[in-house]
Amino acid sequence: MIERFYLKDYLSFKETELNLKNGLVVFTGPSGSGKSILMESILSSVGGAVCDASLCESSVTWAIDEDACGIENDEINVFKHIKKEKSRYFINNQSLSKKSISSVATQYLRHLSLKDFSDFENENLLEILDERVGRQFPNIVKLKKQYKKSFLEYQRVKKELHVIAEEERKIVELKEFVAYEIKKIADINPMIGEDEELLQIKKELSKKEKVLGSIESASEIFNYEHLVSSALESLDEPSSFFDDVMNELRNILEGAQERFSALDEVDVEDVLNRIEELSGLKRRYGSIEEALEYKKQKEVELAKYENIEVAKNNLHVEYEKLSCDVEKLANDLSTSRAKGLKDFIKDLNSYLNNLYLRDAKIHINSVDYDIYGQDKLEIELDGTRLSKISTGEFNRLRLAILALKSEVMSSNGGVLMLDEIDANLSGEESMSVAKVLKQLSKDFQIFVISHQPQLTSMGDQHFLVYKDGKISKTKELNANERIDEIARIISGESISSEAKKFAKELLEANKCVL
Repeated sequence: MIERFYLKDYLSFKETELNLKNGLVVFTGPSGSGKSILMESILSSVGGAVCDASLCESSVTWAIDEDACGIENDEINVFKHIKKEKSRYFINNQSLSKKSISSVATQYLRHLSLKDFSDFENENLLEILDERVGRQFPNIVKLKKQYKKSFLEYQRVKKELHVIAEEERKIVELKEFVAYEIKKIADINPMIGEDEELLQIKKELSKKEKVLGSIESASEIFNYEHLVSSALESLDEPSSFFDDVMNELRNILEGAQERFSALDEVDVEDVLNRIEELSGLKRRYGSIEEALEYKKQKEVELAKYENIEVAKNNLHVEYEKLSCDVEKLANDLSTSRAKGLKDFIKDLNSYLNNLYLRDAKIHINSVDYDIYGQDKLEIELDGTRLSKISTGEFNRLRLAILALKSEVMSSNGGVLMLDEIDANLSGEESMSVAKVLKQLSKDFQIFVISHQPQLTSMGDQHFLVYKDGKISKTKELNANERIDEIARIISGESISSEAKKFAKELLEANKCVL
């Protein structure tokens, strides 16, 4: 649940703080007072909406998956949205992206907006049906896991067969292209490091004549070597150091002369042509190593094309087996669902009758296999498709679906937020919605904006949203203040004694402490 919410500087709100209880939390107030703005800011605090408030902050009891988001749980976790130059989101003062904070919150919070069809999606309806079937036939859980595993393998093999079929249609062209790519590199037959060696040879060739001339001139020093030795001897100085230096110099010059003389056998044109070939490979593939790796990949690809028939036959055998498995498991799932559908419809219509709605019909139609089987549930309200029913009917039908789902789901500190779900309803219809929400509030904290006295009177906690001049404010109402607010909803700003009496009777009927 959300235990506390704080808002600062957003549109008509300067500052407001809500200390929230579990159960059904009702927000009322005149039109334009800021109720929807308040709801939007609560959503914004947990990444479910975007607003320009300086600060939206919610203190929650939800457990955070520490491994998933890298944030440690506190006794109370604080979600925060701050807007200065840009929006920033935090959990326990640690910064997260909007996407990350929203993924944490959506495990616990659902915002039910008008004409949101997500509750009627096939996945959701099948989940509710399967959970209910599981009470009577526990093996459906195992059956669904087996089906999902087989279906995913079936999809993989089917995709691979499709790829092979596409390749077969252009196999000759593909083989020719791959063989051509391999030949281009094989004809050059590059060696790793060869390009660097050739560039060094090219460099030495370019200065060969100059270097050899320099060596020849420098070698003249050896004609005077004996004179230096004689001079040292006459001075009674050892000549060994001089001999060592001269020997080292002789070795350097002779080695260089031999190396450059060896280049006489090198054809300059061959070197330049080879460098150009290797440069072409490097321009195309990035490096000689990458060219050789590409050649290796294409050789594997060519081998695959040449063995495609073998691979195709093996996949066909696997595909046939998986097709049988998927068909059998899907049929078993359909049979189990068909057994539970009657009670599903009965219980749904029980809620609908309580909500003053006509009976619904649910059909199971067979569709192409998907991750959920071959079944598609379609709902009609007294023969009318969902897209054609009124907003009031749509919201009550969705509420009945949600009530069915709540019977088998863990509340897990969950929060439901509803926008004027009792709008445009009669008194009886509004009371029926209020009773279902009251039942749901045993497991969920529910925030609801209401303009009807029936739902308002059911609230475990009642906040008034009002304007003081141009500033929006909130106030938690006590018992007597609730009577006055419900009377205002009934009769308008001029509260009549009859409205006040009816408001008190509504609260007493709902066992509110006055």
